[in-house]
Amino acid sequence: MVDLWNWFADPLEFEFMQRALLAVLIVGLVSAVVGAFVVVRGMAFIGDALAHASFAGVAAAVALGFSIYLGAIVAAIATALGIAFISQRSRLRFDTTIGVLFVGAFALGIVIISRQENYTADLFSFVFGNVLGVSWGDLQLMAIVGAIVVALVAAFYKELLFTAYDPIVAAATGVPTRLMEYGLLALIALSTVVALQAVGIVLVIAMLVTPAATASLLVRRLHYVMFLGVAVATASAVIGLYVSFYAEVASGASIVLVATGFFVAALLFAPRRGVVTRWWLDKGGLQEVAP
Repeated sequence: MVDLWNWFADPLEFEFMQRALLAVLIVGLVSAVVGAFVVVRGMAFIGDALAHASFAGVAAAVALGFSIYLGAIVAAIATALGIAFISQRSRLRFDTTIGVLFVGAFALGIVIISRQENYTADLFSFVFGNVLGVSWGDLQLMAIVGAIVVALVAAFYKELLFTAYDPIVAAATGVPTRLMEYGLLALIALSTVVALQAVGIVLVIAMLVTPAATASLLVRRLHYVMFLGVAVATASAVIGLYVSFYAEVASGASIVLVATGFFVAALLFAPRRGVVTRWWLDKGGLQEVAP
């Protein structure tokens, strides 16, 4: 027991680990809350697209010398609203619009950084993630943005829920479904920015989708998916952070691999929907309990 406590407590003697732990907890909470809607709506591609699109804002912020997070937020939200506007005003499919805009925004980011004399570590930490490099200022901004996202989800939960499951009926009952669509995309954009420093552009989609997908294999109602998704995401983030510290591997990738491990376990052994569980039931190894 003492060894286990030391294993947990010793890294926290370093201030960068204290900041990193707080950062991954924020990322786990925000990603899982918004990720529940991403999974329900089948919008996994949009998270990846907005993460890549935010790179243009990050690159512009580096070139102009202002906040990288502010640049990422502006680029991600602008892309999200652009995707919604074009898909609703044109005959293009939603996924086609996403593909066009996110590739264009990402290419713009590459062009901007190619004009810089030196590539900075801060810039590439947003591509591959570097939670150990989070500053107190970064952490404060992540907390503020994360709190805004969670507060907005709580305030408009019923409208977002109704729109997610049946937008036609929701519109008929007076719910502003188009506004909810724009709002959800903006929330996803903000959530990707919160997770960028922790896991990077390449892996941010995993934190949005994997914990919520894991939870959806175990529970059905959306608020349960959120709560369980938060538990899976925070557990993955903390365990992955410690594994990266002791194994000296990339923190973002480590966090995502732990989350993927939870997903595989749920996929195989979920009580009703697990592959192994259903096979065992089909073989008669377990008997359904009568109500």
